Amino acid sequence: MSQAEILTIGTELMLGEIVDTNTQTIARELRAIGLDLFRTGAVGDNVERIAQAVKEASDRAEVVITAGGLGPTVDDYTREAIALAFGLGLEFEPQLWEQIQERFARFGLQPSENNRRQAMLPSGAVAIENPVGTAPAFRLERGDRVVIALPGVPAELKYLLRAAVVPYLRDSRGLTGVIKTRLIRTAGVGESWLDERIGDLERLTNPTVGLAAHPGRVDIRITAKAASEAAADELLLDVEITLRERLTDRIYGVDAETLEAAALQAVAQAGWKLAVVEAGTGGALTAALAGLAVDSFIGGEVLGEASAETGRQALEELQASSGAQVGMLLLLRQTEEQHEVDLTLRWPSGSQDRQRTYGGAPLNAPDWATSLALDTLRRHLPVERS
Repeated sequence: MSQAEILTIGTELMLGEIVDTNTQTIARELRAIGLDLFRTGAVGDNVERIAQAVKEASDRAEVVITAGGLGPTVDDYTREAIALAFGLGLEFEPQLWEQIQERFARFGLQPSENNRRQAMLPSGAVAIENPVGTAPAFRLERGDRVVIALPGVPAELKYLLRAAVVPYLRDSRGLTGVIKTRLIRTAGVGESWLDERIGDLERLTNPTVGLAAHPGRVDIRITAKAASEAAADELLLDVEITLRERLTDRIYGVDAETLEAAALQAVAQAGWKLAVVEAGTGGALTAALAGLAVDSFIGGEVLGEASAETGRQALEELQASSGAQVGMLLLLRQTEEQHEVDLTLRWPSGSQDRQRTYGGAPLNAPDWATSLALDTLRRHLPVERS
């Protein structure tokens, strides 16, 4: 069974100057062909460190994919580093140099002398033509191992993955399977609460089940590996059914479905409109709902500081002026040790008040309070028709 590792290259990554999207792109392509990805990493523009990272990755994994460091400048070290990792020299490829010159000519440009560096490959490497850029990629096979070097420009990397790398890996490794994932999204409960109820599922080997916590929400990731998409879907569905039986209404969505959409769907199903008033959250709740741009949300009012009494008065006035049948008040206050949340939900035939405390990271308090408000709206708004 083949295993893969990804190594992204560039000092700009180590300094946090850019966001690495290439790892995600490569990982998703590998998942689609059933190639197990066991490790990812990043290294700066240093030839010795890149060489060491490539050698260590190749010792562990049959497939190593690097991204970046194939440009023409003196700090583009990937070619030299991969050669160094395996004790090889660099060879000038005249045919590759002709391709580089032709691509420059199509843009009415003349390559400079340093572009010749891009026609140098480790001895024995096979060039991967890059018709969408000027940096040729390559692969170096060493026994049952292969290192594939791709440019760091995201558009070029994505094209070469789909046009050349994935077909090569599928054919050379005899890959016929698929790895699929599904996210089951929950709110209003924590990781420990979930772990008590689904711990046995987290010990499965195929599918695997894991948790990823966010403020006020937890995603349950199911990952299945199978010979076909249909077989993987069946494995995913079996676990999803079990989760739904155990967690019931704590689940608000799957994959790309959001808590914001689930909350407003509850309002729309009742034929109502929603208005909110909030304080202490920086407008997090209003911003989350406004981002959906749906008719069931009329709008929100963000106050500086407010007591429960002044907040309720502001909510009554907003509902009266906007005609919203449903009103929600969210007040977040910080004490010496924790945050306190006052939540009021009003609808035509009743209301509900909730008080909660939050003792986590202060920066996460607005998001946690927003999740609490949305989950309350989703689960506690009565199903009525106006």
